[in-house]
Amino acid sequence: MNAELDTSQLLAVAAALGWASGLRLYAVLFLTGLAGHFGWVPLPAGLQLLQHPVMLGASGTMLFVEFFADKIPGLDSVWDAVHTVVRIPAGAALAAAVFGGDHQAWAMAAALMGGTLAATSHVAKATTRAAANTSPEPFSNLGLSLLGDGLVPLMLWLAWAHPLVFGVLLVLAVAAMWLLTAWLFRFLRALWRRFVRPRDGSAVA
Repeated sequence: MNAELDTSQLLAVAAALGWASGLRLYAVLFLTGLAGHFGWVPLPAGLQLLQHPVMLGASGTMLFVEFFADKIPGLDSVWDAVHTVVRIPAGAALAAAVFGGDHQAWAMAAALMGGTLAATSHVAKATTRAAANTSPEPFSNLGLSLLGDGLVPLMLWLAWAHPLVFGVLLVLAVAAMWLLTAWLFRFLRALWRRFVRPRDGSAVA
């Protein structure tokens, strides 16, 4: 394992990369690579590719595109739908890369954790933004997007600097996301039945 990070730090970083990838994958790639490039954090060997200038250019470009796409009502949901097949496996791959190929058991466990956390945050984000898009005013959508812009770097920093604090906040965040997703799913299903399905006189659930 990385000589400069203990197991608890590596697990925190793997969890942070997985969870944050479900919200802002390109921000995760760019910020992690940038931190490694400037020596702000010691990147594990499996993540050092992210600090290559070519990779920084690519992830920075996609971060720029996503920053604006995520703030346009309607387009944000399309962007989320397209990235369903990108964020979750990427979160799993990034979490596994924290431990590298020399520690396959840890890497596999990290991949499962990272993929699950990425799926949790992605579904919560996509569901929340879809619900926000049902409102005619644009401010809730913009506010949620800006919240994600700030939350991702904060959680990544906490994972490196204060892994135990990050762990507590992650548990709370995941629990809140599960509850919010369940509630919003019922809300969106009710809207679907009310406005999309042919009216047949049946009661709305």
